[in-house]
Amino acid sequence: MVFSSHIFLFYFLPLALLVYYNLPYRWRNAFLALASYIFYGWWRPWFVLLMMTSTVLDWFWGRVIASARSGPLARRLAVAASVVGNLSILGFFKYYMFSAESLNTLLSLVGAETYAVLRVTLPIGISFYTFQTISYVVDVYRGDARAARSLVDYACFVSLFPQLIAGPIIRYHTVAEQLTGREHTPERFASGVAIFILGLGKKVLLANPMGEMADAAFGAHAPMAMDAWVGVTAYAMQIYFDFCGYSDMAVGLGRMLGFEFIKNFNAPYRADSITELWRRWHISLSTFLRDYLYIPLGGNRKGPARTYLNLAIVMLLGGLWHGARWTFVLWGAYHGLLLAYERWRGRDRPGILPRAAGVAFTFLLMLCSWVLFRCEDLPSAIAYYGAMFGLAQPAAAAPLLAGELYTPMHLALLGLCLVLVFQPLQAHDWVCRGRQSWLRAAILLPLFVLALAAMFSQAFQPFLYFQF
Repeated sequence: MVFSSHIFLFYFLPLALLVYYNLPYRWRNAFLALASYIFYGWWRPWFVLLMMTSTVLDWFWGRVIASARSGPLARRLAVAASVVGNLSILGFFKYYMFSAESLNTLLSLVGAETYAVLRVTLPIGISFYTFQTISYVVDVYRGDARAARSLVDYACFVSLFPQLIAGPIIRYHTVAEQLTGREHTPERFASGVAIFILGLGKKVLLANPMGEMADAAFGAHAPMAMDAWVGVTAYAMQIYFDFCGYSDMAVGLGRMLGFEFIKNFNAPYRADSITELWRRWHISLSTFLRDYLYIPLGGNRKGPARTYLNLAIVMLLGGLWHGARWTFVLWGAYHGLLLAYERWRGRDRPGILPRAAGVAFTFLLMLCSWVLFRCEDLPSAIAYYGAMFGLAQPAAAAPLLAGELYTPMHLALLGLCLVLVFQPLQAHDWVCRGRQSWLRAAILLPLFVLALAAMFSQAFQPFLYFQF
């Protein structure tokens, strides 16, 4: 089920809210868990069984760690069982085919016999809820969170449908008190509706049209240089407004249900260095990698060379987390090298360039990285880079692409996207700070109607981060 669908907006969400607010408080978490399982199982019901298994096991390991009868060895074994178990499940579903096909490629190069590859379906959102359950067990072991007493409350935390499919990655200790005693007020509910509408508008009115431009450019054979740059710029807008829009909708839905989730984006394209950008982009993933990988590896405490290596390892794994493709590995390596270089130059502090120039240069670096993120394989990425930098001869039909890219609507929306990502006011802050007003309602109601009209007129376009 997708937030930007009529099934969710007109059936699932109204019914879920109606039942939720008419239940006694003690039954609400159980109902949310059940509703979330229905939401998640809408595509393939058996995916729910996998998530339930992970939930029960990690709740049990948390109880083992918290038990006064558990010694140090038992606690360490419980953590190891959780981490190994979760990563094994994630590794099988997400990386088995990639590993097997890569092995077959190597075998074919040396003339050896290849093996049949089992086709595995990737459960939607498995990367997100796996990271959440791992962080829960590790936090309980570290003493940063108390083990959940109630399996129902913990199941509600893992499966909570607003953030289940594409984050933000929620840590248990940030919502533990809300699971047992959250506040429901008309003001919070109204702000939730407002931020949800803005997120829906980002997805339907901005991300989807930018996706049409990006698909046209990346799907063209040997486009002209200008068209290639416009295409990757459109993709940069698409992935930002698509994922930021989802995060806003998740925050909004959470507020409707009394939960407070973290802000997952903080104007990332206004960053004047790659280091700053990663403090602003997908904040829940960046902080997860920092706290559960970079710092345990030693962070910056073991000298410059080890710091650069740690940054490279974290970004390589961060790239691989996004998907089982060599382009994602190179995308992570690219960012790891940039982060290491900036750390070496001290670029994570105020840089040598004026801020405006730093922002422009950082955005240019991100555009180059998005080519790897968008292309399905290395030959496609190399060909697209060749088109961007004038190293490839445009195809004879390349001028026809302009008719698809440069329509008045596409140009107007691309210009609007560029204005929005570089201006300081953010939708999350505009809605979540201060009281709701009639002026906001006067802006949001027409926006909601326009988004609904666009939603019904567009072809189905799932959120980009569903694939991760």
